[in-house]
Amino acid sequence: MTAVDLHHELDGPDGAPVLMMAGSLGTTLAMWDPQRRALAGRVRTIAIDLRGHGGSPAPPGPYSLAELGGDAVALLDRLGLERVSWCGLSLGGMVGQWLAINAPDRIERLVLISTSAHLPPAQGWHERAAAVRAAGTPGSIADVVLARWFTAPYAQAHPDVIERFRTMIAASPAEGYAACCEAIADLDLRARLPGIAAPTLAIAGRQDPATPPEHLELIAGAVTGARLELLDPGAHLCSVERADEVSALIAGHLGLAR
Repeated sequence: MTAVDLHHELDGPDGAPVLMMAGSLGTTLAMWDPQRRALAGRVRTIAIDLRGHGGSPAPPGPYSLAELGGDAVALLDRLGLERVSWCGLSLGGMVGQWLAINAPDRIERLVLISTSAHLPPAQGWHERAAAVRAAGTPGSIADVVLARWFTAPYAQAHPDVIERFRTMIAASPAEGYAACCEAIADLDLRARLPGIAAPTLAIAGRQDPATPPEHLELIAGAVTGARLELLDPGAHLCSVERADEVSALIAGHLGLAR
């Protein structure tokens, strides 16, 4: 398993707590702009593009969760960071769970947003991968995806945000997007969740059809001491739709002073 050199942006003062951030399938590190602004000066953030996304390499797939997690560990090694907190939404949250289970010495605290430990049916992910490869771009499914990412009232009130994310999805490498779909198809961390020792915050959007609240409830119920926060209204990208609330929850979980 060969790690790829992840594109990333590092901001914040030396000596501050470090938070690595990974986003949803089809997004770039720009999705974390609201949180990076809100946490500026209090934490050192490392926003990353997962393998197959944004400025990171998109080698031929399929990918595995172990490869996505291994890329993050390799980046920590290159940056000389032994231990960080992790904030992941959707696919980024799946990678965070894998890291907390398989590289527990590297994860201080864990924030899991709109994610899952198991997201069947696998066939649906394989079909999505095939459709994206056939079209040559995930932009062909952007409208379907965006309808799940934001509540209808928010989408109607913020057409500029919807267009920004439509452009982001369309710009994703087809092979990278498809190969990450295949990683999600194989996802099943349920039996290993009790092994997570990092203090964990789970955040769910009440109206999220992609990873409904029960997926976060399962995680919070299995991880000792985990806390669940439910945002209503809120869909899949609640870190954008409910940016202030999510930023405050992250800051609180990390114990950051206001």
